[in-house]
Amino acid sequence: MKTCYLIVLDSLGIGAASDAAKFGDEGSNTYKAIYPYLNARNLHALGFDNIDGLDFASPANAPVASFGRLTEDSDGKDTTTGHYEIAGLIVRTPYPIYPKGFPHDVISALCDAWGVDSVLGNKAASGTEIIKELGAEHERTGLPIVYTSADSVLQIAASVDTFGLERLYDCCEKARKIMRGKDSVGRIIARPFSKDKDGNYYRTSDRRDYALKPPAKTVLNALSENGIEVVSVGKINDIFCGYGITRVLPAHGNKEVGDGILDYKPEKDALVFANFVDFDMLYGHRNDVKGYADCLNAFDNILSGILNKLGDDDMLIITADHGCDPSTPSTDHSRENVPLIVYEKGKTGKNLGTIDGFYYIANKIADFFGVRYNVKEVDAARSDGK
Repeated sequence: MKTCYLIVLDSLGIGAASDAAKFGDEGSNTYKAIYPYLNARNLHALGFDNIDGLDFASPANAPVASFGRLTEDSDGKDTTTGHYEIAGLIVRTPYPIYPKGFPHDVISALCDAWGVDSVLGNKAASGTEIIKELGAEHERTGLPIVYTSADSVLQIAASVDTFGLERLYDCCEKARKIMRGKDSVGRIIARPFSKDKDGNYYRTSDRRDYALKPPAKTVLNALSENGIEVVSVGKINDIFCGYGITRVLPAHGNKEVGDGILDYKPEKDALVFANFVDFDMLYGHRNDVKGYADCLNAFDNILSGILNKLGDDDMLIITADHGCDPSTPSTDHSRENVPLIVYEKGKTGKNLGTIDGFYYIANKIADFFGVRYNVKEVDAARSDGK
């Protein structure tokens, strides 16, 4: 029996991709921004600082894992696109984005479905800033806050105290039915918030993502169809809309994701696919360099337990899905290369260099389990999620 642990450090890019200028991200380097504050000994020992292009880092003398960097083939820099490619789908035409807000016909359809006259916001914005700006008006009027970002998302923010969590989820489910065809955004995201005793608004941990079903089968399907357990930890199940996943371990935040991995006891061959979301959600999008670094240091402590959990026949893969450089003026994702760490007990670590395609991971996992899978190119923009 063997287990592959696939860990995505959400947004931990390691330097601008060759086409970063096309995305407005020339010079971005998430890892370099946080490096002065790091004390991630386990990642260092695995060979993270030996990856090509990290000339600012101090390499390990004898890394115990294989290491490299992956370039993205897909046309995008968002969560869905990055995860799809990791799982074996190259997205050639991305999901639609709305940098100037959603068009009138979309907002009108949403208002009709939700039974409201209008919405607040309808612009690209930081999630924490928009609830500061519109939280009071939302509570006074009862109108949901709608916003987007540089990603293909429609985000709906509402107070759990005055609007209600279940009503917010219902709005998201109705929005998912509306956002089809040319408006097939990658994700609808419920963004619940509350207010502390001092009157400050804060986002709660009840976020929920409503993704589209992947437009083709991924390596997750190939595994599950061959009797291999595919375990989602954290938001992975939401990203893939449950497609190809056989078991879900709910988790909110990095600590719960780590606990889920450590508590899981495999009963047969299994892929454990986990997303550590806090890097992106709490620090990258808020331009908190020190907080991001502290978050990676905390993950490194979790990693110690994961390494101890590995059996002789297991494999650990660590990567990321895009960047989110907290040191730039932008609070959006950045088009960056991502790290690749592959660790198997008893195997000598080596430099894998620069590898074209996040989908290298899908092929690696298929080979590990002896399953056939062919990487596919898809047109996500034409997917209606059916």
